[in-house]
Amino acid sequence: MNGISGPLLFGFLVGLAVLVGFIALWRIIERRDPTEDRLRRYGKGREAPAADEREDRRRRQSRPWMVRLLAGFGIGPRLARALTRADVPLTVPEFLLIMFGAGLVGLLIGLFRVGPALGPVVGPIAGLALAVVLGALPWLYLQMKQARRRRVITEQLPDVLTLLVGALRSGQGLSQAMRMLVDEVPPPAGDEFARVNRAMELGLSVQDALWDMAERVGSDDLDLVVTAITVQYQMGGNLAETLETISETVRDRINMLREIRVLTAQQRYTGYVLALLPLITGVLIFIVNPEYMGRLFEPGWVRILPAGAVLMQIVGYLIMRRIVDIEV
Repeated sequence: MNGISGPLLFGFLVGLAVLVGFIALWRIIERRDPTEDRLRRYGKGREAPAADEREDRRRRQSRPWMVRLLAGFGIGPRLARALTRADVPLTVPEFLLIMFGAGLVGLLIGLFRVGPALGPVVGPIAGLALAVVLGALPWLYLQMKQARRRRVITEQLPDVLTLLVGALRSGQGLSQAMRMLVDEVPPPAGDEFARVNRAMELGLSVQDALWDMAERVGSDDLDLVVTAITVQYQMGGNLAETLETISETVRDRINMLREIRVLTAQQRYTGYVLALLPLITGVLIFIVNPEYMGRLFEPGWVRILPAGAVLMQIVGYLIMRRIVDIEV
């Protein structure tokens, strides 16, 4: 017991030290003015004067080398864009701390629970593997939520365009029509148009506010709509007819995507069955005959077999999902 508690205490202290280091790194990064953050959120202040650019450059150069290294890789902006598109109310440091905490839990489990049974060589490898898997779970959740939100907004887009066309033909302006969408369209599209209206109230032009929304959503169909509105503002023309044509195009594309999902349903559910069937079968055999399945979990190298099987099942499932993911 004492031999286990010593390494466990050491690992806990190391994890606590790294956690404190991350928090310190977060605190070192200068905080922006909340008003400036709100203006930047709605698109204001993107073109700073030259003096402000020199000041920002000087501040970036005065930051610690690790902060500059992370900024150089572009991790912060990409993660912030993913959090915005997924509508996750977390900052980049908070999400990184969650990923780090999950990875630390996996590392400790691998080192102090799985490692002693596998030996001094395989134990650290198992700990690193668990750390990578558990640390990647928050990122996978973020990607799934981002894709789901983008799909829902795309499916709402034909109804949004229908309401816009009706409002424009009734004599309302584009700004008035978008204010009407806030009350008529349910979330998440309604929330996005509410942010567009708040951005325009802060002084942002209609085109810039719409492009900011398109950047937040990341949908090709919404980019097409915003491009049509921008071209109409620059060149003139009948915006109602243009939006009606785009609405029909988007609606046909959504119907085609639904047909593809129906045609590939068998392959997708086959992937689910092939991924879960070995796991369920193993659990049932373990319930019926624990001694037979228990040999796979005896101390030694044999424990690599179930871990490798699970890894290959995950890889096979991802490959099947990639095959049936047809873009239109």
